[in-house]
Amino acid sequence: MVVTVAHTLGTYPVYIEPGSVGRLETYLRRHLESRRIAMIADASVYQLYRGGRLGSAPTPIDAITFPAGERSKTRESWTALTDALLERGYGRDCGIVALGGGVAGDLAGFVAATFMRGVPYIQVPTTLLAMLDASVGGKTAVDTPQGKNLVGAFHPPVAVVADPLTLRTLPEREFRGGLAEAVKHGVIADRSYFDWIEQSADALLGRDEAALERLVRRSVEIKAEVVGQDERESGRRAILNAGHTVAHALERALDFGIPHGEAVALGLVAESALAEDLGVAQAGLQHRVQRLLERLGLPSRLSQPVALTQVIAAMSGDKKNRENRIRFALPSGLGSMASDGGWTRNVDEPAIRSALARIL
Repeated sequence: MVVTVAHTLGTYPVYIEPGSVGRLETYLRRHLESRRIAMIADASVYQLYRGGRLGSAPTPIDAITFPAGERSKTRESWTALTDALLERGYGRDCGIVALGGGVAGDLAGFVAATFMRGVPYIQVPTTLLAMLDASVGGKTAVDTPQGKNLVGAFHPPVAVVADPLTLRTLPEREFRGGLAEAVKHGVIADRSYFDWIEQSADALLGRDEAALERLVRRSVEIKAEVVGQDERESGRRAILNAGHTVAHALERALDFGIPHGEAVALGLVAESALAEDLGVAQAGLQHRVQRLLERLGLPSRLSQPVALTQVIAAMSGDKKNRENRIRFALPSGLGSMASDGGWTRNVDEPAIRSALARIL
């Protein structure tokens, strides 16, 4: 199964095929032919790859690894990886393979975007969250003390290889976290997809292969359609940030002590409540979203203490903000986003406090 992502920054395929990681050499020949290949990988995922647990007969590739986790997504890691490529004699004729979750894709993608002013790369996402979202769209970035993803570049991959069989290796908590992104896609663009996730919750939690293939395919289709209309996030692409204003603030306020998927789940609950409070969405949206997230084993309230003022302060570094005002992309109902006056809107602090009280 292949989904094509097409926009002015580039057109590339997303291969959603069981066992594709074990056939990685095929995709390298197809998309990075005659290039010297370097793999940039999450160290934990690379050990699984070398051991053959992500697929049979892994291709031997020169690998540069970094410690797993969001704390590695920094300018310092970008420097270390870039220096490693230079020290090993890589040049403009190289290609990069990004292996791992969203951190690997963002970090390796930013290296590819900047090394020798840009070299081609292939995304090989190994987490559900990365397959559904981070690997598609060409956004690469690192975090700073002021906020997430504030230094980066738009640099699409030449291909994405998403192997649903790799999801068997995910710890349960990490797997469920990825489902939050699928719920988000249903909320922002496709009510029938949201309905299907509700109906298929048991199969998805059981990691049924057919259900997961359908989940990955539909989420990739939704993101590809949105990105194709607005590759540089100047308009409608902002809807992909639904739930993420709160999510990124929680991550930062807790020093990344909460998994990203769980932060997104909490963000979807709070921002659905905010949409209702502001009259953007009809009553009942928050309950429907919250009920599905809980059914998928995701939190609807934060289990650790954090000051509400600290979360609001963390929102000040969000990329969507304008003129020091906090902005949100808000749902108008299941499958649709508010677009009157633009795809994001300013929200005053009292309303933000009221919405956050639902989850803190």
